[in-house]
This record gives sequence, C-alpha cells and structure tokens, in this order.
Amino acid sequence: MTYTAPLKDMLFVIDELADIEHVATLPGFEDANLDTARAVLDEAARFNGEILAPLNFEGDRNPSAWSNGEVTTTPGFKEAFRQFGEGGWQGVMHPAEFGGQALPKLIATPCIEMMNAANLSFALCPLLTDGAIEALLTAGSDELKQRYLPKLIAGEWTGTMNLTEPQAGSDLALVRTRAEPQGDGTYKVSGTKIFITYGEHDMAENIVHLVLARTPSAPEGVKGISLFLVPKFMVNDDGTLGERNDVHCVSIEHKLGIKASPTAVLQFGDHGGATGYLIGEENRGLEYMFIMMNAARFGVGVQGIAVAERAYQLAVAYAKERVQSRPVDGSAKQSVTIIHHPDVRRMLATMRALTEGARALAYVAAAHSDIAHHATDADTRAQHTAIYEFLVPVVKGWSTELSIDVASLGVQVHGGMGFIEETGAAQHYRDARILTIYEGTTAIQANDLVGRKTARDGGAAAQVLLAQIDQTIAALTRHDGAPFAAMHRHLGAGRAALANVVAYVLENTKRDPNAVFAGSVPYLKLAGIVLTGWQMARALLAASEKRSEDEAFYGAKIATAYFFADHILPQAIALEASIVSAKGNESVLALSEDQF
Repeated sequence: MTYTAPLKDMLFVIDELADIEHVATLPGFEDANLDTARAVLDEAARFNGEILAPLNFEGDRNPSAWSNGEVTTTPGFKEAFRQFGEGGWQGVMHPAEFGGQALPKLIATPCIEMMNAANLSFALCPLLTDGAIEALLTAGSDELKQRYLPKLIAGEWTGTMNLTEPQAGSDLALVRTRAEPQGDGTYKVSGTKIFITYGEHDMAENIVHLVLARTPSAPEGVKGISLFLVPKFMVNDDGTLGERNDVHCVSIEHKLGIKASPTAVLQFGDHGGATGYLIGEENRGLEYMFIMMNAARFGVGVQGIAVAERAYQLAVAYAKERVQSRPVDGSAKQSVTIIHHPDVRRMLATMRALTEGARALAYVAAAHSDIAHHATDADTRAQHTAIYEFLVPVVKGWSTELSIDVASLGVQVHGGMGFIEETGAAQHYRDARILTIYEGTTAIQANDLVGRKTARDGGAAAQVLLAQIDQTIAALTRHDGAPFAAMHRHLGAGRAALANVVAYVLENTKRDPNAVFAGSVPYLKLAGIVLTGWQMARALLAASEKRSEDEAFYGAKIATAYFFADHILPQAIALEASIVSAKGNESVLALSEDQF
C-alpha cells in the first residue's frame, strides 16, 4: 500500500505540455522554473510518501471520532499536520506578504496531487483552508487579512466552507442562517450547517469558519446572501486566542469513504449567537463563495487524479505478483503473473491512460490560471481566464468521474482480493465515490459548462480550444507510424464531435433547455475525453522527439497515447450521438413521473 509520486511524469507535463518556462517569465514567478519545480516536487514526494501515505489505511480503519462536541482525529494525523505546516506546504501558492511561498499554481498542483494520493482524508483539511484563504484575499478587509491570513497560510489554523443546511443543498436560495448586526461592526450568527469538512478537529488550535447567512434586511433568494468569518476561538488584538465562540459541533457523519475526514454538523448561536465578521459587502456572499468553490472544484478534480494514480499503482503491483492461469497464446506451460493476460493489460492501460490524460489537462489548466493572474497584458489575462474557467468544470467533473472507473478497475484487477479490505483497493473505490458529489455534483459542473462556460460567451472559449486542437491535429500529420495515424484519426473525429455539440448547445439552450440539459453530463464527458485526448496527442508529439534520450519512459508515453487514441477517444462519437439526437433527448423524458 505504498505510494510513490510519479515525479517523472509530473515534470514531463509541467515542462512539455504546461510550459513552465513561459510561466517563469511572468512577473512574480521569475525564479519558478523547471529546476525550482523539480526541487519542490522532490521534497513534496518525500513528505507525502514517508509521512502521509502510511497513515492512509489507518485513517480508514480508525477514523475520526466525536464525543461531547469534540472531534479526535486518527492517531498520527495531528503530528503529521504539524509537520505539514512547518514544511510550508499550506502556503506554496499563497502570497509572500502573508508568509506564503508565492509559487505558481502549476507547481502547487502536483504538490496537491501528491498529498491527495498519499492520504485523501488528510488532504481535505488543507483543501478547504486554501478556499478560505482565496476568499479572504479577494474580499476580506485589511484587518481580517492581517489577523487571519498569516495563521492560515502557516498551517497553524484551518478554514472551512459553510454553505449547506438541512433544507438547502445545492439550492442556496433556501439558506436560513441569520446574521444580526450588533452596531459595533460584528454580527451575531445563528443557524445550522451540515456537511462541513473538518468543521471540528484537534489538529489546529483554531478553525476559521466562512459562513453564508442572511442579514435581517436582505432580499429573498441568492441575492440576499452574505459571507461571514466566524472563528472557533476569538482572536485578540495581539493575535492570541481568546474565549470560545458560540459555534459547536453536534455530530459528525458516518460515511462510505474518506472516513478519517470529520464531516461535521455545526450549530451556530445556541447560546446567544456566534460572533461573526462580514467579508466584503452585504448580499455579495455568493459571489465571494464562488471564489472558494472554484478553487475547491479544481482541487477536487486533482483529488480524482490522485486517487486514480494511487489505485493504478496498487493494481500494477498486484498484477505483477499475482500468479494465475497459463497465457492464452500458449507461450508458457505454467501459470504466469496476471499482467501477462490481455484483459488485465487492457484494464491497467485504461487506468494509466485516463490518469495521465486527466493529469495533463489539470496541469495545463493550472498554467492558464497563472497566466490569467500574472500576465501584464489585459487581453492576455482575459483570454486565459476564459480558458481556465471553461476547463474548471471539466477538470472537476471528468477527473472525478474517471476516478471511480479507475478505482473500480483496480478492484477488478485484484479479483476477489479486491473486495477484501486488507488489500486497500476497496478503500480507494469507496474514497473516490464522494468526488463526483461534493463541491458540486457532476450535473452541477455540467450545468455550469453549458450555461456559464458555453452559452454565455457564445462558445468563444470553446472555439479557442478547438482551434488549438486543430493545430495539434495538423502536427500529427507530419509524423509516420501507427500511434500517430490512430491519434490523428480519432482525435479528429472527437474534435468534430465536440464542435458539433458546442454548436448544438448554442443553438438550443434557450429554445429547448430540457433537451440541452438532458445531455449536459454527456457533453461534459465528451469534452473531458476530447480535451484529455488532445493533451495525450501533445504528449505523443513531445515524447517522439525525445524517445532516444530515455526509451523506457518516452516509449511508455507513446504507447499510452496510442492506447488512449484507439480505446478512449472513440467514445466521443457515441456521446455526440446521444446528445444531438432529438429522439435521444426526448427519450430521457419519455417516462412520466408515475412510470418510474
């Protein structure tokens, strides 16, 4: 159950596909070149492999526990979190002004992948803290920033997101938590929030809750939501901790997976009201919360890649040692390890290709984010912002969907032993299952892709990506060999399928929204397949130029891309048919409510 970070693959993607040397030309990132990335990733691999990975299985067997309002985390987590903070890992991509390392998202993303692959339950705490940091950086007052950001970035305090209530899940218009102004700049917050990741724990001395609530004069619906900072312990003017605030954990959930991560029910204001501080302006809370959610959604996409990588490594190790049956081609008289069997090879190649493709897309998206935030030219920033925002729901939705498939294949490779908890394969399968649900289900990501990311800009961002895919397709024609021919054929067909669906969405979103949104998740999956296939094509081109330098590594890159072209990209055509066929969309709604 060990985890070894795929450093060589990560650095290949950072260098060849995401172009870190270009990112290093941006203001503020001058020292963040490939050598810097290699040094940071080497240290991250050591920390995650030696400290966090050994705690993963223990967290599943001995999860967080609640008693009398307090949560005790898995043995070893508290000490690991202390080392995480001291190592500076919470602050990798946050501003140096508040104690961070101010490195690009492109370098932070593989660090985040390693942490989630090593220990998904542990990594959820820093993920939510990152979201709180981003919201404060964007909308927090100078006083709130100075008081809270250094401790959050240092990993001494942690952050949470408090959106969901018993009656208000994805529909935040139903939020009922109240915030009463006190006349001194503070608010008294009261209400119940559920599904709060690391809402209570013993790993840090303070927890900074970011809470959606309504003021008494707020309009109805989502336009009346504000965002408040509610600390577990009040913070004195000198930075020391004061009295306990009126926010308490009344229970934690018992879950299918990520068991070491405490998912809390928090009660605010049972004893007079929890003191809170307005972040930004009243009634703009949803806008600020989306900053947290976008950061978290990208992070959850990376979690999908991480779990897939961990499941793949476990399956490969098992397939190389498990002896079962003679080879079907008669090449041996005795039983062989199962990696010799064609269908096991197919499963492992599928796991590998999906994981590598998703990693490449996520890292490329991270580079777009860096350019969007740091380029000196406004038009450049705007173009890369649009591309990054288009890619976020795909990275989140597609990477998490495939993580379930990859983890499931991992169980299948293990056969009956995969159903036994001791192998660890089952834990990855259970852990992966939440990823398509929290921080917005796959359907919510798909709705975002249709409405905000395709229809709203008339498909402009999609057209930019399609034009870039065309350039890659053209480059493939300049190379001979079966991998290039297969990739050219299937990426071309996939590109056409994606273009047709984008046109269909633009033409029908207003005219026939039920038809479009019935096919929204297939559209997201189609985009995921084609965009990751595009990255695999770019990897194929890059690897072919360097093959002589390292036949084993670059030859494997070429073979994986070849497999992706032949076995995964053809799925795009079927998805297109299910989306644009009028009868296909009618069939989604063909059964009446009473017929279900």
